[in-house]
Amino acid sequence: MQTACRLRATTAPMAPTRPVSRVFAPVVVAAASDNRKAATQARHKRLRKKLSGTTERPRMAVYKSNEHIYVQVIDDSKGHTLAAASSVSKDLKEALGGSGANVTSAEAVGKKIAEVCKEKNIEKVCFDRGGFKYHGRIKAVADAARAGGLVF
Repeated sequence: MQTACRLRATTAPMAPTRPVSRVFAPVVVAAASDNRKAATQARHKRLRKKLSGTTERPRMAVYKSNEHIYVQVIDDSKGHTLAAASSVSKDLKEALGGSGANVTSAEAVGKKIAEVCKEKNIEKVCFDRGGFKYHGRIKAVADAARAGGLVF
């Protein structure tokens, strides 16, 4: 019996199965707005790989901010903006009462871009939603432009 006890005492102590002290690294979490904007930009980049405006069928690009909405009709082959409308323009801003971040202002901008395109003999466009979901203000612009006579 004495030999068994001596063996235990002479063997090296076993290493602990868990680390004795744990060092916690600070976790950095990106803001939700950064993730949302990055996701929107990634969707737009993916969309633009397939979508390009030509002289016969220019691209109608829509951008929305927290306060306004902007629409441009672009010929990508030449790199020219053929027509533009936004809730910042004087005539629409007065008609809307200054608020450009709602569906009614988006509808007004859609009608305005359709009128401008008709004046410049543009009938067909391809719709670029700019990475935003086809919902709310984006959908309102598209529906109003279709009602104004644009085909897409």
